[in-house]
Amino acid sequence: MAFLSQALGRVAPSATVAITQKAREMARAGKDVIALSAGEPDFDTPQNVKDAAVRAIAEGKTKYTNVDGIPELKAAVAEKFKRDNGLVVTADECFVASGGKQIIFNALMATLDPGDEVVVPVPYWVSYPEIVRLCGAEPVYAVADASTGFKLDPETLEQAISPRTKWLILNTPSNPSGAAYGREELLGLAEVLRRHEHVHVLTDDIYEPLTYDGRRFSTIAEVAPDLMARTLTMNGVSKSHAMTGWRIGYCTGPRMLLGAMTKLQSQSTTNACSIAQWAAVEALNGPQDFLKDWRQVFEARRNKVVAGLNGATGLSCLTPEGAFYVFPSCAEVLGRKSGGGRLLETDADFVMALLEETGVALVQGSAFGLAGHFRLSYAASDRELDAALSRIGEFCAAIR
Repeated sequence: MAFLSQALGRVAPSATVAITQKAREMARAGKDVIALSAGEPDFDTPQNVKDAAVRAIAEGKTKYTNVDGIPELKAAVAEKFKRDNGLVVTADECFVASGGKQIIFNALMATLDPGDEVVVPVPYWVSYPEIVRLCGAEPVYAVADASTGFKLDPETLEQAISPRTKWLILNTPSNPSGAAYGREELLGLAEVLRRHEHVHVLTDDIYEPLTYDGRRFSTIAEVAPDLMARTLTMNGVSKSHAMTGWRIGYCTGPRMLLGAMTKLQSQSTTNACSIAQWAAVEALNGPQDFLKDWRQVFEARRNKVVAGLNGATGLSCLTPEGAFYVFPSCAEVLGRKSGGGRLLETDADFVMALLEETGVALVQGSAFGLAGHFRLSYAASDRELDAALSRIGEFCAAIR
């Protein structure tokens, strides 16, 4: 009898974690490594948020909390949705978990059965299809490649929906492409969803504050309020407040779904960390003016990276509208050999040769469902980015 479960056999390890781990091992061995593979801001958590956590410890706020979050944080979440997204919800219609990933996991685990389908636009964050498979359901891939700016169009969505479809997962701005849906683009998708009342929407808005060129962020429940009854709007403080390790995600959605998620979470982690919850209250209620400075820094880095990659032999890079990633094509150099003599048959070969020969760590596009690309995170210092771009340019120039 096999010891490990069949469910675990349906799940692949995270490619982003694997490449980051190899980069760390090389760095520990003394190699000069520039890691642009991880997805977290390089800024520090704001001081007022850290101070709130210290106060929470000093005041003894270290006990179990309600499974779905302390009332103060749920009230702050409701106010955030009203202030930033025009969503009028109550604290009882909000839910807190140990990171956005747990919210996604809870929602899908609470609703999916074998035979159900989930529409996952490609390219996708690596965990979406794996969580779907872990639940016994099937991801249905809807390709949104460079020809559409990495955005799902209504026709492709229509073709992907079947009677077995239970969810559409929508991530904007996107990891890995940085594509951000505008109001009109979301309205186009909403028109399709209105024809399919059995399909729910899980919108992952974790990169909401990081949109550029003066673009206004939009979420689907805001532009199509008639879909709110079947939309789970997920967000968190990981990217907005550089709190990745604090593990606080939050959402709003139908009460029946939130109740099911609470039931599930009560049998897994119970509440999110109490101290991190109090820090998140301050994050959401406190000053937000620092975000303007962060956006300016990220936008300047984005422009630098896009220009540098487009100047490299054989690479082509669209300008993303948000997040802190670019998703260039390396298809033109595949089938050739690196300067070190490695055959670059796939995008995985490209990023591994680049890491081994130059010390720059990226993630292959096939990990996100779209081969022939790679993801680069520009959540790094200008010095690191300049050095990485120089090494990538030299690497590409040596390909033969």
